[in-house]
Amino acid sequence: MKQIDATSLAAALQSATPPVLLDVREDFEREAFHIGGIWIPLAELIHQKDRIPQDQPVVIYCRKGIRSQIAIQKLEDRFGFDNLINLDGGMDAWHKAGLARP
Repeated sequence: MKQIDATSLAAALQSATPPVLLDVREDFEREAFHIGGIWIPLAELIHQKDRIPQDQPVVIYCRKGIRSQIAIQKLEDRFGFDNLINLDGGMDAWHKAGLARP
């Protein structure tokens, strides 16, 4: 499974071709803090998979990086996605790195 750390993601989001972001957390988590992107809670992911691009890098994030790993496994195993990247450590790692919203 491809991984990206928070600092590398922050830099990638400032590049000319930033990755697509996908937040798989619950609504209350997103309301508290998010870094943008598509929002599809993990429980709805399979039903809304058509909203996720397959032709560009997609970084999936959650709070700790566990639900995003589950999301990637489901999408790769069931639908053949090969462009997904896990935010290692999730939003917890983002905060620990001292990063703000992009």
